[in-house]
Amino acid sequence: MVLALTVCGLVIVLVVVGLFVFGLRRRLIQRSGGTFDCSLRWNAPEKPGNGEENGKGWGYGIARYNGDRIEWFRVFSYSPRPRRILERSAIEVAGRRTPEGEEELALLSDAVILACLHRGTRLELAMSEDALTGFLAWLEAAPPGQRVNVA
Repeated sequence: MVLALTVCGLVIVLVVVGLFVFGLRRRLIQRSGGTFDCSLRWNAPEKPGNGEENGKGWGYGIARYNGDRIEWFRVFSYSPRPRRILERSAIEVAGRRTPEGEEELALLSDAVILACLHRGTRLELAMSEDALTGFLAWLEAAPPGQRVNVA
């Protein structure tokens, strides 16, 4: 009986510590400011529904502006390092669209999807309309001489 209570208490403590670390990590990422909720799909299909289900491949995360790059962190991770780094000079916007089919369930309710190319890799970013406005303004604010394509 004492062993069972000890194990249950230990499991509860580990769960609470794990949740605390998730919250602490998010606060540390957001501490420097310039963050927004952003889902990402790397190696996105050329056209939605082109042999893949629309809702597949999306990762929920937090994006942070850091100079001339965007650092993308997975929400459900303990890693302090970004999963993807997108450089402003390498991002080429191909278009925007609204979620379709299963994407409506996989993404946040007010999401807008931005199709991009980054160093030859097709990717899609899903974010709120406000975050999209800020993202496009950040892209357009590139220093003189940088090639920026904001279609």
